[in-house]
Parts: sequence; C-alpha cells; structure tokens
Amino acid sequence: MCKFNYKKIDSYNEVNTKKIADNYSQIITLLNEDVEREGLLKTPERVAKSMQFLTQGYQMDPTEILKSAMFKEDYRQMVLVKNIEIYSLCEHHMIPFFGKAHVAYIPNKYITGLSKIARVVEAFSRRLQIQERLTNQIRDCIDETLSPLGVAVVIEANHLCMMMRGVQKQNSVTTTSAFTGAFLKKETREEFIHLIGSKLH
Repeated sequence: MCKFNYKKIDSYNEVNTKKIADNYSQIITLLNEDVEREGLLKTPERVAKSMQFLTQGYQMDPTEILKSAMFKEDYRQMVLVKNIEIYSLCEHHMIPFFGKAHVAYIPNKYITGLSKIARVVEAFSRRLQIQERLTNQIRDCIDETLSPLGVAVVIEANHLCMMMRGVQKQNSVTTTSAFTGAFLKKETREEFIHLIGSKLH
C-alpha cells in the first residue's frame, strides 16, 4: 500500500488568523447556520487565511518593488505590459471584481523589470479596493518612482457586486483609465489604445 506524507505548509499570522476565524464563526451563526456542522467546522479558519491571502497587498511596498529592478537605459519609446490579470475585493461589499490591467510608460533615463509592473498591479489590487482608485494608484506609483515621460493605465473589470446582487447585470464591464505626461497627447494616447486592442501574436 502506497503511503503519502503530504503536509501543507501555510504561513499566516496565527494571532490574526484566530481572531478573524472567531469573527467568522459568529457571522456564520448569525446567518442561521450551524458552525459545528461537519462541512463548516474548519470554514472560519479557511476564510481567515483566505482573506489574509486576498489582501496581502497591504504587506507589499509597490515603490520598493519598482526600485528593486531600476536600470539606467537610453530608451524613450513606449513600454507596454498588457493583459495583466487582476483579482481584487470591492471595499463596499467585499465581493470580488476581476479583469485585466494594461500599463504603459515612456522611460526617461530609467526602466524597470517588466515583471515589476505586474507586481505593482498585484500589490495594489490585493487590497480592499475600488477600481477608480486602483487605476490611479498604479499610475501614480510608476510616475513618482520612475519619473517617466508619461504613464498610461487602463483597467477592464467585471464586478460580482453588480452580477450576483443589486442590479444583477451579467455582461457589464467597467473600464477606467488614467494618464500622465506624454499620454495626455492625443496621438500618444491613441497609439496606446490601439496597441492594447491589437493581437500581435
């Protein structure tokens, strides 16, 4: 008989996990469910860990993420990272919204690692958020850290708070945008919009 010694390794703040789990136990009870039922016995702890994972952006410093891979480079054309997946929690109902972010900047002496752009998006999205603020935070972080000639951010997202509850519109997509510097010029902005809508592969 084959025996497996699988052990899941979790790294969570034990004190916070206990406190959050205790509160979720009360919430489940207030929802008229039996927290002692077999299927729910470990649910408060699971949710406590899940919420810490979904909001791990509070433990990340987006500015330091960019600075960790800043390089001098004489390149002054658009750098675009598109279709970056985002998963966030609406701060009004704590229900997910998800979609894609498209981020571009035009360097001015300094570039950053491409993965760092995606990590900045992750750091801000893994918090209690609204899409409008998320868009501006990504733009401002890149603008203030790299001092580029311009930054452009567009986010397209589906909001479960509109799909599962409230107005219950299943096909609505919310688009937000934020621009600085060179992207305030019509021709540069139009190039960016064209590129994020193009399939180059």
